[in-house]
Amino acid sequence: MPVNRRFGLVVIIFTIMFILLAARISYIQFYQGRRLDSEASAQRISAVTIEKPRGSIVDKNLIPFTNRMAKSSLVLEPILLRGKNDFIEGLSGILGVNGYKLKEEIDSKKAPIIIETDKEKANEVKSLKGPGVSVLNTLKRYGNYSYLTHVLGYLNKADQVGAAGLEKYYENILKAEEENSIRVVTNANDNILQGIGCRIVKANGDEKKLNIKLTVDYHIQKIVEGTMEEYGVSGAVVVEDINTGDIIAMASNPDFNQNDVGSYLQSPQNELFNRAVASYNIGSVFKVVAAAEAIESGMPLNEDYFCSGVLKLGDREFRCSSYEKGGHGQIGFTEAFANSCNSYFIELGIKLGQKRLLSMAEKFGFGKAAGIGAQGVDEASGNIPSINGRYTDGDLANMSIGQGGIMATPLQVADMMATVANGGIKNKVNIVDSIIDENGKEIKKVRKTGWDRVISKKTADKLNELMEATVSYGTGTKAKPEENFIACGKTGSAETGVYLDGEKVVHGWFAGYFPGNNPKYAVAVFVENGKSGGQAAAPLFKEISEKIYRLKK
Repeated sequence: MPVNRRFGLVVIIFTIMFILLAARISYIQFYQGRRLDSEASAQRISAVTIEKPRGSIVDKNLIPFTNRMAKSSLVLEPILLRGKNDFIEGLSGILGVNGYKLKEEIDSKKAPIIIETDKEKANEVKSLKGPGVSVLNTLKRYGNYSYLTHVLGYLNKADQVGAAGLEKYYENILKAEEENSIRVVTNANDNILQGIGCRIVKANGDEKKLNIKLTVDYHIQKIVEGTMEEYGVSGAVVVEDINTGDIIAMASNPDFNQNDVGSYLQSPQNELFNRAVASYNIGSVFKVVAAAEAIESGMPLNEDYFCSGVLKLGDREFRCSSYEKGGHGQIGFTEAFANSCNSYFIELGIKLGQKRLLSMAEKFGFGKAAGIGAQGVDEASGNIPSINGRYTDGDLANMSIGQGGIMATPLQVADMMATVANGGIKNKVNIVDSIIDENGKEIKKVRKTGWDRVISKKTADKLNELMEATVSYGTGTKAKPEENFIACGKTGSAETGVYLDGEKVVHGWFAGYFPGNNPKYAVAVFVENGKSGGQAAAPLFKEISEKIYRLKK
């Protein structure tokens, strides 16, 4: 065939194809366009959120407190599972759920059903090779038993937004815009389109998450919480780094499960309440303040005091802890402190007067927040009476032994001990160090720096002697470590004026530091209604200090 004829034939064929295509397009546009447009508009795409990835909260060594445990989410597509009764029965058996209820849910729902499980069960489900089941493997925000829960806070289950603690305070830092979700395509009747209806869309990881780095040491936090659980006490423990003011551990007991917050809302045990930053009567721990002011001011100290076990001021009677034994007898300043003689310190406090006594309390940080509220941990300020108030000798007597409106948090008490152990220098207190990226690089510094001298090094050294004597032979002997190091501290048994089942509620305290010759950690132990600090709180201090010493030596 000549070239011109072949070319003409090709032109004719393409012309015919173009005319047919144009005709088809016209038909679709003018005759079927409205119907197709209506059907397309009737299809809707919605998203079911499985989870929202978040940045982690990590310890000082980048060990995570969150996102530690692997988890699997099963995504069930009801439209593909209906009528598959044998498969549903096998599925419910693996998951340990009621098969009838699961079948009922599958029959009644249109949207995907999401069931959280562990990786082992997810693999068993996959081995069934049934239709309409997908698996998404991610990290669980909280384990069944997490540490530092009162500081971390928790997420709102409905929208996975921070609802309390650091999770809430740093929500805008920790949250990610991407999410793991299921895209669902439905028709005009709101039915999922089979075949294309469900698709898991996983966060692609392009978004860089930010993490919160704390001053807390994960391993010491674990020691503290484990010891409190072992002793079964209700209360709090705070551990502070003496040289830096960093909070190394902060625990409150009873604890709670962050995955099931709702079950604690009406609980009489107040598991959600952070006792480590709440105000309590501190009792004889306050004698550290009275002793500090007496030494700092150069007041002559009575080294030949006679304690009969009771002191009368007007028509009021103040009993010493030695009352039932007939008093301490002849006693000096060091012995009075070590044995927590109320009579001695009441007379000392009256001689000091309210202004000197309460001014020293203010210098140590009582009556004002320690400062971690600005880093996301709500805290009470405690309380001291007004310096300019008018008080009787009876009022001063109560103040001198940590009663009569003297209240402080375990955090404040730990910080007072850190100040003494640090030679009289009070550091800024921190619990959050910085905001970091996924590689640990600092993005923003959060910690505060600075210090103030509260007492002289000479006064601090004398207080150290007093508190070493307390542990060596005084009321704090049960805090004495068996390991080869020295511990220093002070006991406190704080009356509250509250009665429970007909008995006085008396809180137990022991606060101190170790090792005595080169102090590194200050520890405050508070036992709710512990009756006696020397009996209830001191043994916890001993156990915690020994475990930390072994960990760090």
